[in-house]
Amino acid sequence: MEILAHRGWWLDRAERNTRQAFERAFAAGFGVETDVRDHSGRLVIAHDPATEHAMSLDVFLDTYESYPTRPTLALNIKADGLTEMVNDALAKRGIDSYFVFDMSVPDTLHYLRAGLRTYLRRSEHESPSPLEDRAQGIWLDDFTGGFASPDQVISALASVSAVALVSPELHGRPHARTWSVWRDVKATVKGRLAICTDFPDAAAAYFSGEMSS
Repeated sequence: MEILAHRGWWLDRAERNTRQAFERAFAAGFGVETDVRDHSGRLVIAHDPATEHAMSLDVFLDTYESYPTRPTLALNIKADGLTEMVNDALAKRGIDSYFVFDMSVPDTLHYLRAGLRTYLRRSEHESPSPLEDRAQGIWLDDFTGGFASPDQVISALASVSAVALVSPELHGRPHARTWSVWRDVKATVKGRLAICTDFPDAAAAYFSGEMSS
């Protein structure tokens, strides 16, 4: 199970999407999910509307490149019209361990046409997309109920070769039971599974079999 640290590996909520949280994640070999938008003509890291103090995407990528592990970057695209800028930022550094996701449907078409690694969403509000045959993976979420069942994971992996699972704590719900289900699924499915979590160290230990939830 690949680990994606949600907005970095933060120990206090104030550290989310900060350089400290990213450095901690990369040093441990974890991938990172983070938020990309624009501010005053530059790409920045910010979940909410950005200010002039927001970290630039270039600084984030400099931090990433300073570690030898090169784990996956999950780039949550928060604004439309950024395809060319995102593509240029990744291409000039030769970064290929990444995916982009969460764009609007019209904007997703631009990323697919540009050849960027793109994940499409599924959730209780989002049905399988006819674009899945052009995507590299699925971001499997659930906002209101239980979390991705074995059947849902298997169905997603029938369409694409990689699935990223959104862990329940990202929506304020307990994760232990869901993790136990997903660990059983991981042992039976073919394909690449990742989990986006606020507890990357615990998830790494749990899914490697080193600890119980």
